[in-house]
Amino acid sequence: MVAEKKPRRSSARTVPSALIYEMWAGKPVYYKGYREVLAGKKTIQEVMSCSDLQGVLVSILHGTLYGLIDRKQYLLATNESGLHLATNEHLSNDIAIYEKVNVGKLRDKYFDIPPKVVIEVDIKADVAEFENGNDGYLMQKARKLLDFGVERVLWIVTNVQKTYVIDRNDPTWYVVDWSETIKVLDECTLNIGQLLADEQIEY
Repeated sequence: MVAEKKPRRSSARTVPSALIYEMWAGKPVYYKGYREVLAGKKTIQEVMSCSDLQGVLVSILHGTLYGLIDRKQYLLATNESGLHLATNEHLSNDIAIYEKVNVGKLRDKYFDIPPKVVIEVDIKADVAEFENGNDGYLMQKARKLLDFGVERVLWIVTNVQKTYVIDRNDPTWYVVDWSETIKVLDECTLNIGQLLADEQIEY
């Protein structure tokens, strides 16, 4: 497993809290591009926003899953919903699927139970402090999710049109093309390439 290389403690004193994307064991992980905000080259809103393809893809996935999953059994959450792992440790999820029986009444706080499935689209975190950059961050976050109790992580990478398929019960983590059909949960599957083609999305 790749060792974590976390952000330096001193940076937390100078970076606005709005630029904190996640907290890992009490250490902030900032939004990608936060240094450009500090340099006055971008606004906070610019670095917090997603690209057109990312936004459309999350929307299509959410809409598709909403019609496929058993909504009496599962709860679908999106919009970078927060996941509280422990004291001073929380992550963000693009799409998360929870078992309703475990959720109970919503409390206007971060979720503090593991979703059954997490789907991520690209990486919104600054990975400069992580060994192996994007790969290091992706692998470490996926491991955190699995250790917390998540059963399956699907991580979509738009620039290479690939999806990481990571399953808690399968020691082999693998990568597939968008043209491949992948299992989400139960009998629910997704084919990202086909979904985009059906929506006539050019990218």
